[in-house]
Amino acid sequence: MKILNVIMSLDPVKGGGGVERTYQLSKSLIKAGHQCSVLTTDLGLTKERIASMNGVHVIALQCLNKRFYFPKFSYKEIRETIEDSDIVHFIGHWSLLNAIVFKAVQSLKKPYCVCPAGSLRIYGRNKFLKLAYNFLIGRKMIRSANAHIGISVNEIEQFKEYGVSPQKVSIIPNGINPEELNSRDIDYFRNKIGIGNSPFILFVGRLNRIKGPDLLLKAFYNIKNNLQDFHLGFVGPDDGMLSELKQMVDEYQLNDRIHFIGYLEGADKSNAYHAADLLVIPSRQEAMSIVVLEAGISGTPVLLTDQCGFNVIEKIDGGKVVQPSVKGIELGLIEILRDKDRLNSMGSNLKQYTNENFTWDSIIGKYLTLFGQILM
Repeated sequence: MKILNVIMSLDPVKGGGGVERTYQLSKSLIKAGHQCSVLTTDLGLTKERIASMNGVHVIALQCLNKRFYFPKFSYKEIRETIEDSDIVHFIGHWSLLNAIVFKAVQSLKKPYCVCPAGSLRIYGRNKFLKLAYNFLIGRKMIRSANAHIGISVNEIEQFKEYGVSPQKVSIIPNGINPEELNSRDIDYFRNKIGIGNSPFILFVGRLNRIKGPDLLLKAFYNIKNNLQDFHLGFVGPDDGMLSELKQMVDEYQLNDRIHFIGYLEGADKSNAYHAADLLVIPSRQEAMSIVVLEAGISGTPVLLTDQCGFNVIEKIDGGKVVQPSVKGIELGLIEILRDKDRLNSMGSNLKQYTNENFTWDSIIGKYLTLFGQILM
């Protein structure tokens, strides 16, 4: 098969979970013996990133506007790219590139599927623009798809809001490549950020409101005396909240226990997961967190909100689920950190569950089955 993945960015720093999903999916399709291209913009895309994609054909359009990812494009070239593909796979939703490609897909009557990756609901800034986008093209693009892919069952209700029946939604979760998280130089990482042997809570993600770093920071402050010697580290790029978070740290007088580490990748990110006693995902909204899988494959237990699409973590005793609020996170931290032995057991349980259910070697088969059904 020839698969064309369409996503507005492959930027590993600010792109989020949809970008990582596209990156891993595309490599897995090549590994499985199929042809795969990615149509995207050049924003945040490096030669090293392209080279790491192991034979994936990356078509990077010049990005003319960084805020709205407006691409410079030739409609003729886009049509030719689509004509050369068997199926088009859209990742994300609020994208001018998706809209442009969708018009060509319609014209050519090419089969396509959509994977909004948790982005169907209008949330955050540009609400009026998103309403207009849905009115002009977005709702039709979702409803008319040959297949609808949800990352978690949480998205079924979101598809219903667009007129898609639950029976038409295929759940294909995020996946993980264990080989990319096998570095575990714990002492190096702890010494690098200056915490020595102190216990350590980790946050991984963009520093923006939807990811909830402010909720975690407030909760940490409120129960700082219960947490004794624990430190808290924020790993991820600034996406509008770093200044606010640093100001909170100054007000709370927690500069000696809070660490803003910035974006990490490769061995450094792996070392961070292995060094942490606990990963906290305080998201206000998320389809299915990829970082829970990254922590899982590293054997690190997780505290996450009920908006992360991974409530099963409590069923397998791999962590704890809480409400997306300061109080919810406070209570969760106190409970989960109470028993060190159980914390270690949770990490082992989550690692086993992740290995058994969420490696890309197994998840790619679900995609190939769905693509085959569309093309029958």
